[in-house]
Amino acid sequence: MVGIDIKKVTFAGVLIALGIVFGDLGTSPLYTFKAIIGDRVITETLVLGSVSAIFWTLTFQTTLKYVLITMRADNNGEGGIFSLFALIRRHAKWLVWPAIIGGSFMIADSLITPPISVMSAIEGLRGVQPDLPIIPITIGIIVVLFLFQRAGTGSIGKIFGPAMIVWFGMIAILGFNSLVKDISVLKAVNPMYAFRLVTQYPGGFWVLGGVFLCATGAEALYADMGHVGRRNIQVAWIFIKVSLLLCYFGEAVMLNGHIGQTMASVEPFYSLVPGWFLIPSVVIATLATIIASQALISGTYTLFNEAIRLNVWPKLRTVFPTDLKGQVYIPVVNWAMMAGCIGMVLYFRESSNMEAAFGLSVTLTMLMTTVLLSFYLYSKRFPKIFTYAILIVFLWIELTFLVANMKKFTHGGWLTLLIGLLLISVMYVWQAGRKLKSKYKHFLPVRKFIPNIVQLSNDMSVPRFATHLVYLTLAEKPGSVEQRIIESIFLQQPKRADTYWLVHVDVDDAPYTMSYSTEVLASQDLIYVRFRLGFRIVPRLNLFFKEVVKEMVANNELELKRDYCSIDGHGSCSDFRFVVMKSFLSFENQLPFWKNQLMRLYFVLDKISLPDPEAFGLDFNNVVVEHVPVVMQYNGDIHLKREPC
Repeated sequence: MVGIDIKKVTFAGVLIALGIVFGDLGTSPLYTFKAIIGDRVITETLVLGSVSAIFWTLTFQTTLKYVLITMRADNNGEGGIFSLFALIRRHAKWLVWPAIIGGSFMIADSLITPPISVMSAIEGLRGVQPDLPIIPITIGIIVVLFLFQRAGTGSIGKIFGPAMIVWFGMIAILGFNSLVKDISVLKAVNPMYAFRLVTQYPGGFWVLGGVFLCATGAEALYADMGHVGRRNIQVAWIFIKVSLLLCYFGEAVMLNGHIGQTMASVEPFYSLVPGWFLIPSVVIATLATIIASQALISGTYTLFNEAIRLNVWPKLRTVFPTDLKGQVYIPVVNWAMMAGCIGMVLYFRESSNMEAAFGLSVTLTMLMTTVLLSFYLYSKRFPKIFTYAILIVFLWIELTFLVANMKKFTHGGWLTLLIGLLLISVMYVWQAGRKLKSKYKHFLPVRKFIPNIVQLSNDMSVPRFATHLVYLTLAEKPGSVEQRIIESIFLQQPKRADTYWLVHVDVDDAPYTMSYSTEVLASQDLIYVRFRLGFRIVPRLNLFFKEVVKEMVANNELELKRDYCSIDGHGSCSDFRFVVMKSFLSFENQLPFWKNQLMRLYFVLDKISLPDPEAFGLDFNNVVVEHVPVVMQYNGDIHLKREPC
């Protein structure tokens, strides 16, 4: 974030944390108690047990696990499940699967968060206008929200913090005014009330599925850490938690005044609001839910961008809407999310129906984060007893919530699980297909071909293909090159160039790395360039490569011919032609059934994903795409019989 030192606690940092980090957690009082009570009759055991469970869930899941422990697993200040995976992926290949599962289910759950938040806020107006058309209003707000994404949050983001201070201040005051009427409800801080709810209340265990909604924003809180920094979030959380607890305990007092009734006669949150303040409170709540949705949508773009850079999701077009660090916009994701959110509104029609499905998939995300976090602590040589304690305690808590949430499966939870499984399938096909394809790439020692390259470069009898010919290579070291690149240069019509370039892009485990190294393999004839780009950096090779050329010219490492130089005043040569090798599945393959289906699906995804030139930020007017067949298993049992004429 421009102007914010995320390593220090500052007023601006805390203010921004309030605005963009805590939205999902902060709006949970709108629907958590509604989900807990459901169609149950209100009893003291239910109310006190529920608020006790909420208190300890916020303490263990949010405060202890995320704010105090998980946020220490920061990747150069960045957080989130893919950032955590990038920190430890070199230690074990299987760690990609917890990351894929967790990321997929978090994205799936994000489709239901904006609808439930906005609809819960708008439904408060039913106290004034019972026949208000909630669905069209909710859809209208969602459409406007997604249409706005292309412009980014650079300007409106400045009001998020103050707006959320108003929201948290409002829920704290409303909760406090209710709490002072019966402070005896504070005895629910005793965990025995939560224990009695689970063991003595009929069906009390399943109540935990509703209780879990109070912590659904904790994973997003970790993902947004890079915007404002860990310490600013930790300081802001003190104010947030006090406000949330005041509101929840205030709702508990109000519900205790309706013992023996059902939810048909009481609305947990808006019953705290005086009649004269109802409409202003709905406006404030709606603004808070829009801000919460905005933060979640931005976080989803970041998740997809990281997945693309870590090569577990097909390439998509990415746009930088503002100059804010790390802020990206992915058009396809934006419109898909908008359609998904509208579909959720039309399918569930009431926020109470969404509450029944909300939170199931995010428990799986939290479980996967626990697995990755434990491995991170182990790799950092934390005391084993501490690491195992973290693993056991939080696996137990989250598995308990997962089982409790399974009751939501038939009430709509299947939908988010289905979406999550679909996302996992796409990531699996893309990641497994790429690995299988790379196994059949043949690399050759590049020095063996240097004399031939030098000879071709100086052979005036061969028409010049380009002054500078740039190949994108998968070779991680300058000592090797793909066989298909050598064939591209020499076979059929040889491609003569004054200088040949081999360019490799490494995705770094740090989020914002931007560095490069070069090795001149043959002076003025063959140069190897290796870029190291962080997993949050979108590769813009056309721009980056020009900077490399400028620096090499300035250092007298490269000489450009004057007649091919541009007129931009920087001495850069404009006659650079990039060659991108595009693979396709050869008909000559005779693969086992499963591998065949996997590769067919992979190449379908590859065909509909962003073209390589655009994905690498190359100008189309200087790119050559060569289609190369991938032969994995050749069928050699061909016996042709020659017949006499």
